[in-house]
Amino acid sequence: MAYLDIEHLEKSFGDNRVVKDFNLPVEQGEFISLLGPSGCGKTTVLRMVAGFETPTSGKIVIDGQDLTRVRTSKRNVGMMFQAYALFPNLTVAENVGFGLKVAGVGRAEREARVTEMLDLIGLPDKAGNYPFQLSGGQQQRVALARALAPRPRVLLLDEPLSALDAKVRVSLRNEIRDIQRELGITAIFVTHDQEEALSISDRIVVMNGGVAEQVGPPHEIYNRPATRFVANFVGTLNTFEAVAQGGNLVSVGGTPVVLAEPHGATGPVALALRPEAVRLGRAEGREVVLPAVIEEVHFLGSVIRLRARAGGGLVDLDTFNRADTPPPPVGSSTEISFSGRDAIVLRG
Repeated sequence: MAYLDIEHLEKSFGDNRVVKDFNLPVEQGEFISLLGPSGCGKTTVLRMVAGFETPTSGKIVIDGQDLTRVRTSKRNVGMMFQAYALFPNLTVAENVGFGLKVAGVGRAEREARVTEMLDLIGLPDKAGNYPFQLSGGQQQRVALARALAPRPRVLLLDEPLSALDAKVRVSLRNEIRDIQRELGITAIFVTHDQEEALSISDRIVVMNGGVAEQVGPPHEIYNRPATRFVANFVGTLNTFEAVAQGGNLVSVGGTPVVLAEPHGATGPVALALRPEAVRLGRAEGREVVLPAVIEEVHFLGSVIRLRARAGGGLVDLDTFNRADTPPPPVGSSTEISFSGRDAIVLRG
C-alpha cells in the first residue's frame, strides 16, 4: 500500500458530481501536482484530503490509517493557501508557532522549532516583524513555515503562488521543491499552471471534469499524452489531419509517416506533434518532409517563432535566432520536417 492512498474518491454537491472515481497512490516523499482548468475538481480533491470536505464516497488512507471521516485537526496534514492566511495581529514567529501552541507544545520546544523553520525559509531576521511588513513572497514563505512547523505527514499546497509576480513565483516554487526534498515530506500541489507542474513534480495528475485523465511523470505527460484534452492542455500542440492505415503507419497529405508505436486505428485520425519536434527545412533524422508556406514570424529575442501552413493545417515551430541568418519572410515557400517517432495519434 502507498503512503497516501486515495481510493474511488467521489464528491457531489446536490446533483453536480465534481469528483468522479478518483484514484491516486502516492509514495512517501513524492511531490504530486494536480493540474487542470478551473472547475475540474482538483481543489475539491485537496480539500477532501485535508478534511475540509467530506467525500460522498471513497477512502483516504495515510500511512495505513483510514482518515476519511477523521476531523481535520486530527489528520496531521499541513495546508498552504493561495492567500497567505497569516494572522495580521501576530508576529512572524507567532504565526509560525501558532499550530504548535494550539497543539500544546511547550514554549521551549516551540521556540526552537520556530527558529528552525525560519532558518529553513531564509527569514531568521524577520521573527519580530508583522505580515504587513513583509513582501508577498516573504509572507508565502512564512505560510510555508507555519504549515511545516507541526511536522505534518502530508503537505497540501492550494495554488500558493498564483498571487505572486512571475519572477518571485519561479523563485519560490523552486524553494518549495528544495525544502520538500530536504525534509522528505509527501506533498500535493494544486495548480492550473502547466509550466509550474512540469518543472517541479515527480508525477502530474491532469484533471478534467472531475476525472483524472492521465497520471504520470512530466516527460510522459508532455511527450505521450493519453487523450486529446491532455495533449491540448499541456503545452503547445500541432495537429495534422491524417489517415491511419493500420499498424504504426499513417499518412499526412499523402506522405507516409511511420510512428514509434502501433496506434490501433484505421481511417481519419488527428496526428499530434510538439513544436520543438519540427524543423524548418530538411533536417537529419527527420524523414517526413512537407511543403510549407510561412504565414507568421514573431521575433522573441533568442528564439524566432514561426507559423507555417503545411499538411492541411497550421504548424508552429521555433528556430534559434542567428545574427547572420534572417528569418524567412511571410508568404515564402519552404519545407518543414519531422520524425514519425515524435508524433502520436490523439484519442478522446
